[in-house]
Amino acid sequence: MNAWFDVNFWRSATTVVSLVVFLGILLWAYAPKHKAEFEEAALLPFQNDKEPS
Repeated sequence: MNAWFDVNFWRSATTVVSLVVFLGILLWAYAPKHKAEFEEAALLPFQNDKEPS
């Protein structure tokens, strides 16, 4: 049987790809250049709040 069809190869490849994607998301989320954008987005739910009368 060909190695490309081995289920263990695909399991390993999926694990490695998932790890790389996860680390990429972490780097993107914690990059200093995105901090201001994320802080602004965190305040979006409070922008339309009205003072109680």
